[in-house]
Amino acid sequence: MVDSLGGKALFVRCDVRKELEVQHLLQRTMDTFGRLDCAFNNAGIEEKGTTLVNCTESEWDNIMNANLKGVWLCMKYEIPIMEKQGIGAIVNTSSVAGLTGFPDSPAYTASKHGVVGLTEAAAIEFARANVRINAVCPGPIQTAMIERFIHGDEKIRKQLMESEPMGRMGTAGEVAEAVFWLCSEHASYVTGVALPVDGGYLA
Repeated sequence: MVDSLGGKALFVRCDVRKELEVQHLLQRTMDTFGRLDCAFNNAGIEEKGTTLVNCTESEWDNIMNANLKGVWLCMKYEIPIMEKQGIGAIVNTSSVAGLTGFPDSPAYTASKHGVVGLTEAAAIEFARANVRINAVCPGPIQTAMIERFIHGDEKIRKQLMESEPMGRMGTAGEVAEAVFWLCSEHASYVTGVALPVDGGYLA
């Protein structure tokens, strides 16, 4: 679709948990486009409901590696490119679970809090390099991930919707609009922000 509209697109398969694959992704990007103006670090996985004491070490590591280490590795190789250019914008995906606690999701909640903290630390560190770094914190969004969570249980779906002041789940497009704004020049004085896109849930 991008090509049909006169743009240029590139797909590179990448496991963000693996440093060499992230390096390869950024190298292919630079070889193809010659610069990196913005980046959206959105890879992540959900947690199967479990209590803190029942969470296994492998489950913990799996969530942390994808949701937190992956964001760190991507920024590790995105930021030097943007720093050299003298400009750039990064948006990381956290969650409302990165701004408040959720029971039965210890690793997921911790990983998403970690993304917010990492975003804030990096934003301060690279503000004078003109590299802006923010996060979006979505509430329930109508995606394959939320469908796996609901697992066909309409009672859970109803509970999610009733927990939202707007009475509905959000869409991926609504999150994308927030990301697009944060990456744009319209947000040129915005950095270090964890922006809820949650239909008023945290309010």
